[in-house]
Amino acid sequence: MTATRPVALVTGASSGIGEATSRALVEAGFEVVGTSRNTSRLTPRPGVTFLDLDVASDASVTAAVGQVIGQFGRLDILVNNAGLGSAGAVEEFSVAQDQKVFDINVFGVMRMAKAVLPHMRARGSGRIINVSSVLGFVPAPYAAVYAASKHAVEGYSESLDHEVRQHGVRVLLVQPAYTKTGFDANSLQPDTPLSVYAQQRHVFDQVLAKAMQDGDDPAVVARAIVAAATDPKPKLRYTAGRLAGRVSTLRRIAPAGIFDKQIRKLNQLPG
Repeated sequence: MTATRPVALVTGASSGIGEATSRALVEAGFEVVGTSRNTSRLTPRPGVTFLDLDVASDASVTAAVGQVIGQFGRLDILVNNAGLGSAGAVEEFSVAQDQKVFDINVFGVMRMAKAVLPHMRARGSGRIINVSSVLGFVPAPYAAVYAASKHAVEGYSESLDHEVRQHGVRVLLVQPAYTKTGFDANSLQPDTPLSVYAQQRHVFDQVLAKAMQDGDDPAVVARAIVAAATDPKPKLRYTAGRLAGRVSTLRRIAPAGIFDKQIRKLNQLPG
């Protein structure tokens, strides 16, 4: 049986942006499937069906998408929200740690897109909404690998959107700034910390904690995701919140030297 309401699949829906998005999509009239690696510990939410999913596993992705389509008969919206941060200097992380970030943030997005596209193409409609970040278009000292992963998602999404648009499918980006979630607490820490970076890493941790504390509510990002899911003529990119909008504007219009100095000032870097 095919669901009468549109169906949305949200990865990383256990908390934060994913939780707020699943609630907002229910309110917008969607059947919602929320995923996490272990949904047995989650409190039931009205209108949300929970499903175990590890975006770093080909088999898990294939099984989960197949289960959604089998249960509902359709899949209209994919929100790729699952992600992993890293906080430290580039030299302090092993390549294995860097690969872990990319396996979730980049290849996880790719796995999910490849799994849903055949169904969406066959139906002639669908939207893949990838949660990027302002760090997908600005530098992030002491979070270089995370920023690199989001830069990769930006390039992948825009390129894929051109490929599938003629088949009725859109690939869209939502770009939050700092958001009040547990993201910073769950970020990877360096497996080979170096004393030469210790002081500046400590400064970065403080700057990040303050920014997260003062950041947007996850509902702000959820509203941008719902807009991307429902706009009759969607935009390629949706900035989420006033700070994200200001950063996007400054990146486009500020001279490179001034923008560079502002990045160093905000991150309390010398020179």
